[in-house]
Amino acid sequence: MTKKTEEFKVNGEDLLKKVKAVIAEGNVRSITVKNKEGKTIVELPLTLGVVGAVLAPPLAAVGAIAALVTECTIVVEREEK
Repeated sequence: MTKKTEEFKVNGEDLLKKVKAVIAEGNVRSITVKNKEGKTIVELPLTLGVVGAVLAPPLAAVGAIAALVTECTIVVEREEK
């Protein structure tokens, strides 16, 4: 399997929506949120089978971060077969 990295620039109000959409797409190994200076704010390692209640606390943290940042980058690491 190979790893593929994608980056998305979003504003704070769209951060949580984009993170949820990326997780729903599947094959996500990790999500990193960086501020506009490139400093990592939060890193969410995800594993296959992570669903529902297990994701609630990390998503709450992403929601809190969204309220504090105006612009950020989401780095998504995927595993491809």
